[in-house]
Amino acid sequence: FLGFTIVIQILTGLFLALHYTPDINYAFFSVMQIIREVYFGSSFRYIHCSGASFIFAFIFAHIARALYYGSFSHNPSVWISGILLFIVLMIIAFIGYVLPFGSMSFWGATVITNLLSAIPCIIQWISGGLFVHNPTLSRFFVFHFILPLILLAFILFHLFYLHLFSSTNPLAFSFGISQDPFFPFIFSKDFFALFILIPCFSLQTFFGFLSFSHPDNAFEVSYLNTPQHIVPEWYFLSFYAILKSLPSKNAGFMLMLSFLFILFLFMEFSRSFASFNASPSYHISSFYFSFFSSITLGSQIPEELFIYYGRLFIIF
Repeated sequence: FLGFTIVIQILTGLFLALHYTPDINYAFFSVMQIIREVYFGSSFRYIHCSGASFIFAFIFAHIARALYYGSFSHNPSVWISGILLFIVLMIIAFIGYVLPFGSMSFWGATVITNLLSAIPCIIQWISGGLFVHNPTLSRFFVFHFILPLILLAFILFHLFYLHLFSSTNPLAFSFGISQDPFFPFIFSKDFFALFILIPCFSLQTFFGFLSFSHPDNAFEVSYLNTPQHIVPEWYFLSFYAILKSLPSKNAGFMLMLSFLFILFLFMEFSRSFASFNASPSYHISSFYFSFFSSITLGSQIPEELFIYYGRLFIIF
């Protein structure tokens, strides 16, 4: 699922890049032109827009599967390359969310770039100035075009280590070696997955049965009008809940990074604590419970009750 979706994202992104203008005065209107004037432009744009949500839905399920089967202890190289893929995907998704330069795109970019103020000169290097402006959009467009190509290199390493050491036992009884040939067994499963994925993309693209994008992003940027509640896309809400739960901006940013980088230490935990590998059901239940709860809290207005529960889930 992830492989098909990433390929679809790259192909549709190449098409959209032919018609997109990385300028603050024309970016929003170039997206509107793609939707209204370019042949099948609306289809490509909505496939690309909803494809990011599909990718993160699949990758969260993929991480949960790895937690359940203990892949981090069986094959650390695959786990580490996978977490690097996850981080690169998050950067690509954030940069891509800024490019349409709608109202929520601009204010979301302003919030996230200001988080980096603890690092000297990093905002000027990324934004090309002290705030989000024309050089920011040009640089983000270049990064959004180059990083998916770097992502493909990470995917090759990920697959290389997977085929080098093999996957964990799908029955979860023990760590075994799967020697099933790729063709026809694995290929037929992947081909079947493609026929499941295409109807899902078609339903979302042409009927929009899930509202992934925030409605404020359908409006052009107004520097004098801040949205009532600045929220990122749903796949960033769990990290946004961490930022809103702490009064210090720098402390929230460091804690958010620690939630990502602690995933690299899972194989060390499995070697040091025998009980860490003995409770896969606890891993999967705690992952889903804390993840979906923090998504719900991240989407709420920062009131005292939600901040209090956010701190509880951070500890959990």
